[in-house]
Amino acid sequence: MACLMVDKKIALITGITGQDGSYLAEFLLAKGYQVHGILRRSSSFNTGRIQHLYADTNAHREGSMHLHYGDLTDSSCLVKIIAEVKPTEIYNLGAQSHVKVSFDLAEYTANVDALGTLRILDAVRTCGLEKSVKFYQASTSELYGKVQEVPQNEKTPFYPRSPYGVAKLYAYWIVTNYREAYNMFACNGILFNHESPRRGETFVTRKITRSVAKIALGQMEHFELGNLDSKRDWGHARDYVEAMWLMLQQENPEDFVISTGEMHSVREFVEMSFGHIKKTIRWEGTAEDEVGIEVESGKIRVKINKKYYRPTEVDLLLGDSSKASKVLGWKPSVSFPDLVKDMMESDLELMRKNPGA
Repeated sequence: MACLMVDKKIALITGITGQDGSYLAEFLLAKGYQVHGILRRSSSFNTGRIQHLYADTNAHREGSMHLHYGDLTDSSCLVKIIAEVKPTEIYNLGAQSHVKVSFDLAEYTANVDALGTLRILDAVRTCGLEKSVKFYQASTSELYGKVQEVPQNEKTPFYPRSPYGVAKLYAYWIVTNYREAYNMFACNGILFNHESPRRGETFVTRKITRSVAKIALGQMEHFELGNLDSKRDWGHARDYVEAMWLMLQQENPEDFVISTGEMHSVREFVEMSFGHIKKTIRWEGTAEDEVGIEVESGKIRVKINKKYYRPTEVDLLLGDSSKASKVLGWKPSVSFPDLVKDMMESDLELMRKNPGA
């Protein structure tokens, strides 16, 4: 029995209620892990993405998934949770992760995304687990910001263009520092944009698929966007959580870029989403006066609103994940069209059931 306990892998996930956290929890539970998640206190339920993982979904009774109230801004709770759980792997996915919002909440973003990472690393050391815990840090392609080369890989210089990117840059280097200073198994996963039906509603990809679904069902006339020409390397979150896990299964800790190696614009995402409902968008006008017109009806479906522009833009991000392919054996399995299809089908079903969603 004691041997079985030693062999049991125990994962602690910050941000378990988010898009990535929910997919990672599913993935690890399927592999036989005991999964613990840190949950921020809220007066309303915020566990919608992981509700299906409860042993009893109606009573919210836990099975192999255990939730703990905590916060990345509270060192004492992090120490208590880590001391109690004694995880073998920690996945730090918790963050204020909205780039545009980070300009409005710059100090909070730094406190959570930068110092929160430091607090967890220090909590691991305080608990005396630095030699046994494997630590994954959710880094981001926003580190590259004003890109210095195309495509971007692990050796590309960083030039973040938002408070979010700058906070994540601190987190990246503090993970690197603790790895080198204390010989901790700590990795940075530099993940490029990854989406899914579980993406937050205010992120541009989900905003597009939700709006197009509402238009298809006669629930909305048009929606507003910012920079249509921003280009991103978009993958599926389900693919990317496997890469996180693979990083912690290696003999030595290393940092990896995770991406598809394909780049598409926001404009293309809009066009493909409308294509899913058999509609074609024609663009007219320039800059803030540009509109997207539905060819079949002649109606304006997309307008530009400058409030959605960032103070400093990131024009393009394109990742080179050849190292991950070579070392981890990881490759994306979901294509860009299939990603859009998955999100559109999910949002069409959602809006049919709940038009007010």
